[in-house]
Amino acid sequence: MSQPIIAEALARAVANHRGRPLAPAVRETYERLLVDIAGLCVAARNASYVHAALESWEAAGGSTAIGHARTLDAAGAAFVNGTAAHGEDFDDTFEGGPVHSGVVAIPALLAAAERHRIAGPDMLYGMAVAAEVMCRGSLVAPKKIHKAGFHPTAVLGAMGAAAGVAAAMRLDEKTFASAQGIAGSMASGIIEYLAEGTSTKRMHPGWAAQAGMRAVDLARAGFDGPRTVWEGTHGFLHGFANTPDGAWERLTADFGERWVSQTIAFKPYACGTMIHPYIDCARRLSLHPGSPLGQGLNIGGPGRGIDNIASITCDTAEGIVHRLWEPLAVKQRPPNAYSAKFSVPFCVAYGLTRGAVGLEAFTEENAHDPQLLAIAAKVGYVIDPNNPYPDEYTGHVRVTMTDGTVLEERQPYLRGGHREPLTRADIEDKFRANCAYGGWPKERAERWLAMARTAFDSGIDLKEFRG
Repeated sequence: MSQPIIAEALARAVANHRGRPLAPAVRETYERLLVDIAGLCVAARNASYVHAALESWEAAGGSTAIGHARTLDAAGAAFVNGTAAHGEDFDDTFEGGPVHSGVVAIPALLAAAERHRIAGPDMLYGMAVAAEVMCRGSLVAPKKIHKAGFHPTAVLGAMGAAAGVAAAMRLDEKTFASAQGIAGSMASGIIEYLAEGTSTKRMHPGWAAQAGMRAVDLARAGFDGPRTVWEGTHGFLHGFANTPDGAWERLTADFGERWVSQTIAFKPYACGTMIHPYIDCARRLSLHPGSPLGQGLNIGGPGRGIDNIASITCDTAEGIVHRLWEPLAVKQRPPNAYSAKFSVPFCVAYGLTRGAVGLEAFTEENAHDPQLLAIAAKVGYVIDPNNPYPDEYTGHVRVTMTDGTVLEERQPYLRGGHREPLTRADIEDKFRANCAYGGWPKERAERWLAMARTAFDSGIDLKEFRG
């Protein structure tokens, strides 16, 4: 029996499950994402890269860039919101991929809903389809997209956004498949931002969100795209993963019956996801009763302070080394605050000495702080060949003191993920803190929380969230 055409299989699955009520747990995931993503947009709204994204977009329209008075066309709103939401690396993650799906799905579907007046249930279905395509797509050839030099969120995001917008607009199966084919030629996003800590990663979800919307517009107008965009000889997997082979059943099997995206992880720290378990380990060591580290720097006695650390060694997965550990000398001394978000040594040093690694951790002052850099310089790694990445994100920190004392902590999973998820209250508290960081009044933040509870029933009106 021949392999079904993937884009057509997705189109059939989306059509077959349209109108069926989503499980309460699935809806809850997207209500949480609607809250989390909006808070991140507000937190970053005054950042220079968000102002650059906004100013670079020429087209005006009636769509909302959250927290900004100026309105844009739908593609522009999706671009700015996706860029802002991902900009501080505080957004959701699908653990198996890894991929950031909400930061594409929410901006794309909010913009489409404003433009086309999409009803609440269809908006919810579109968000779920967009994120599901991205999450499942990341499992087809695990680790290979990153290894090929592409950002999975960027390239899979265009495909997911196209699928989600097409689903929300109830497009026929032929148009849906054609939009997938067109989106494949719009997908882009390389990971060279790692070299100098530049902002191109920040724009990847926004670019993907608007690309997916444009692919749908073209398909609706009669423009055609290759049906074999996913699995073809020169298709998506060949181009972005350097392989002709993928586990396609992970993308298409039981699509719409089982929603893997409901296990999306929400971040407690504002940095690269795979660093989080290391931060948790570092924080436990710094606060460990009777630890030679005691309470960080606020202790005395010979051999009992941060200055008396001889070395810090972390067991790690080979799959994250090229993004979060190497070049080691650069990761130990990141060139700027954004680079520090993707440095295990910097984040471990911060967790050991100052605790939670929130938005306030990543300032230029901290990135060049002599005390933090002195500790980061002592942080190295050993590759663990049995590490379960990407199925689980683990952490390990072993601190050796100058007197020979060794303290060690391990964490076998990502806090905030499927093994230890954040609660709705946790996410709402994070949202309020992000809104305060971005200068929104409390009353406006509470109005967004109220809207998120009913948006998938009554639809959206974002006018009051401008400015």
